[in-house]
Amino acid sequence: MAIELKDIEHLAGLARIAVSDNEKKTLQHDLEDILAYVSQISNEGYDIGMPEVGEPRNVMRADDEPHESGMFTEDILAQAPVRDGNRVFVKKIL
Repeated sequence: MAIELKDIEHLAGLARIAVSDNEKKTLQHDLEDILAYVSQISNEGYDIGMPEVGEPRNVMRADDEPHESGMFTEDILAQAPVRDGNRVFVKKIL
């Protein structure tokens, strides 16, 4: 896949970085190599974690309680330099 210099300029604009003409040519070459490699991997049949288009999948964990409430409260509060009951005490900054 051929990447044009205007694409590099567009990406640099999105990233809000200044890129010299020399760097644009280097990035153009590097991005073409990366895309060619990804294309090669895809064509070889390796699963790179991309679902098929339209294939539904859930990437979230189940919404349940992983452990009982308050199980780690005392451990966390014990590490605070100053505490006020079950709260970490911090200085007012405003």
